[in-house]
Amino acid sequence: MGTVDNHRKAGEPRWLGPATHARTALVPSISAARWLLVLIVAAGIYFFYGFLVPVLAALVIGFASWPVYRELLRRVGGNNTVGATVALLLIIAFLIVPIVIAASYTASEMREWFGWAVEVNKVGAPVPDWIAALPGVGAWMSDQWVHYIGTPGAIGEVIQLVSGANIGNIYRAIVAAGNGAFHLILTLLFMLIALFFVYRNGVAFARQIDLVGERILPTRWERISRVVPATISSTVTGMTLIAIGEGIILGVAYWIAGVPSPVTLGVLTGVMALIPGGAPLSFTLVSVYLVASGSVPEGIGLFAWGSIELFIVDKTIRPRLVGGPIKLPFLPTFFGLVGGVKTMGFLGLFIGPVLMALLVAVWREWVREVELSALEAEALESKATEINEPPPLRKTAS
Repeated sequence: MGTVDNHRKAGEPRWLGPATHARTALVPSISAARWLLVLIVAAGIYFFYGFLVPVLAALVIGFASWPVYRELLRRVGGNNTVGATVALLLIIAFLIVPIVIAASYTASEMREWFGWAVEVNKVGAPVPDWIAALPGVGAWMSDQWVHYIGTPGAIGEVIQLVSGANIGNIYRAIVAAGNGAFHLILTLLFMLIALFFVYRNGVAFARQIDLVGERILPTRWERISRVVPATISSTVTGMTLIAIGEGIILGVAYWIAGVPSPVTLGVLTGVMALIPGGAPLSFTLVSVYLVASGSVPEGIGLFAWGSIELFIVDKTIRPRLVGGPIKLPFLPTFFGLVGGVKTMGFLGLFIGPVLMALLVAVWREWVREVELSALEAEALESKATEINEPPPLRKTAS
């Protein structure tokens, strides 16, 4: 009674009886905290899924350019804000602006092709001599040209036939293209914002990741934490930057050789250079076109230039730039490109191969650990066998 009166004097509510502390919790505090953390992470992924692509792109660029940023930070006196601002301006000037310029030139050349198609639809166009002169398939391709392109109104009939059956799909594709362009601009903007904070707070964030990683993978985190930045840096440098460089160099070569739409072909060559063997296939096809159209010296010169450039890149530049041990085979590279474009759009061209290279690197590290463990087990077993084995009998002299 005295205890109840004391609770009543303290002003505690008595609707459900006196408050008593349970001796054991229904759910242990550690388990409850873990489940709460899992729910919070799942909710964060659900609500912020749209920001995943720009954040991944910012992390990839940050990892790849971190050695340069560290030198830049030293030159600005260690000021993280100033260093991050300067690094972001350099990324915009040397990466974003060239891509935008190439995209605008590509769009301009595509408009020229559209204007050519409109004009040909009005008056028709004769079969090019180089198509008619192709061995084996020249006659068949000439007939197809006359039927679908050479006759006035032929292109319009084909478009009308296709659009009449798929007018809804064409309308949805046009609307999706507009939405995709707007989404790409927003993605680039969010990527630049995320990249600024990656540069400014990257060291502190990496320290926190190391603390968590050592608790989750205490025996493997040290190796994985070294493999991840090396893999990303080597993949971005060895695939993406070299692909962009090959697209620019071969695009200039296309322009010198007089190939129609050199910027568009240069962009396509850069994209194809992400795939092993894609760049040689691109300039070889363009060289064959030049030779077939009558520009034999230009075609031979373009093929020779592409072969020399590819040899120099593969034998001298790529081994020097690629610092990590990752060299992706064709199939993972292809899956990374296709999966990246399907999931992340244009930025997936660069993020997809990086993620695939990261998966391959982690897989190789695990395989290496398994092989080392097997070798250690064999060594221990052989050592135990030697210890337990009786010494050999010595022959005595007769």
